[in-house]
Amino acid sequence: MTEALTPLLRGEPKNLRHWIDHPDTSKILTFTITIILGFGLYGLTIGLWRDPIMGLYTAIKLPTLIFLTLACNGLLNGMLGLLLGSRLGFRQSIASQLLSFTIAALVLGSLAPVTFFMSLNAPPPDAPNAANAHASFLVAHTLLIALAGIIANLHLAKLLITVTPNKKIALLTLLAWLSGNAFVGAQLSWILRPFFGTPSIEVAFLRPKPFDGTFYETIWRAMNRATNDHSLFLVIPRSHHLPPPPCHQNLQKQK
Repeated sequence: MTEALTPLLRGEPKNLRHWIDHPDTSKILTFTITIILGFGLYGLTIGLWRDPIMGLYTAIKLPTLIFLTLACNGLLNGMLGLLLGSRLGFRQSIASQLLSFTIAALVLGSLAPVTFFMSLNAPPPDAPNAANAHASFLVAHTLLIALAGIIANLHLAKLLITVTPNKKIALLTLLAWLSGNAFVGAQLSWILRPFFGTPSIEVAFLRPKPFDGTFYETIWRAMNRATNDHSLFLVIPRSHHLPPPPCHQNLQKQK
């Protein structure tokens, strides 16, 4: 296993290019097991604070989310790679992203002992300040997952620079892949929720109606609540021909 993972962590483009051009079953199996173990161990520490059962659920769902994202976007990213002139076929595109997810799994798996003890030393879910602890976990894990993603994408960028005709095409391909993965991954994470386990909600593998609504509807409703139903004015610049929002009209009347 170390023979396959060491060149991957070193990020040597020539070795990575050889692998995506000539993938073999043993390395595919190694990378798949690494993703399951890395994301699984890290997922365990995410849900462990809420309940050991929640930790087990998250350990299953986090690797599942990764593989579903890879499967759903495999065809799309392959087409984007060809359209942008990256010279990467469908198989090579999937192999490249498999490498990227494997690196992220190694980073998060190495952080699992730290987040495990962080969960053990945090206030319990029934404590008076459990809501603050839950919010702190959300922020901390979001930053750690972002860190793993940055490291993985830096390796992926070096690979794309090597295999594509120029840096511009490499950057466009990377951005296209990241956009597709982020869009699909966000919705899949909504369907597979919960991951952290809210203290006020009963522990469950999935929400009662996981397919109701979308991740983006939730974000839009949250923006509306935060802006008193004026989130549209944050997205679309207001024209001089459009009437001002109701709150502005009321202020004018008071004056």
